[in-house]
Amino acid sequence: MRVLLRLSRAIDALNDRVGIVLRGVALLLIALGVINVVGRYLGARLGMQLSSNALLEGQIQAFAIIFLLGSAYLLRHDGHIRVDILQTRFSRRLRAWVDLLGTLLALVPFCGVMIAYGIDYVALAWSRLEVSPNPGGLPLYPIKTVLLIGFTLLLLQGVSQAIKAAATLREHGS
Repeated sequence: MRVLLRLSRAIDALNDRVGIVLRGVALLLIALGVINVVGRYLGARLGMQLSSNALLEGQIQAFAIIFLLGSAYLLRHDGHIRVDILQTRFSRRLRAWVDLLGTLLALVPFCGVMIAYGIDYVALAWSRLEVSPNPGGLPLYPIKTVLLIGFTLLLLQGVSQAIKAAATLREHGS
């Protein structure tokens, strides 16, 4: 169990580092939003186009990065929605069982399916070096790759959560 708990701590540390990087992406998202709004209104007053599809798509892609990579960080810090009215009444052991079974029966299979189907989707985008159809748009293959990275991080965090739940059950003598 010590080796598994060490693995769990390494996964937790990885997702914590990803969370720190996402703070910077959130700042970038805000900056892009401000640039787009100012560019749109100032450009309208000056009779010029000061915004672009690349800036707008940059905002969308920054949000996608936060959403996709942040889900594992959110799971790590117990930020996902739960039925708290029930969860708070559960014993620590019952909460561990719910976490373990939920992870093994829902989260792990869902991530596995998303990764399995995502591989061909991402490979096709890379083979075509897919770019947005909008004039001046951004490449799409890098952001599609983030889909696989996000579900892999979520799967790893699910494994970490399952290890911690199993450790809790083991110390309480299930």
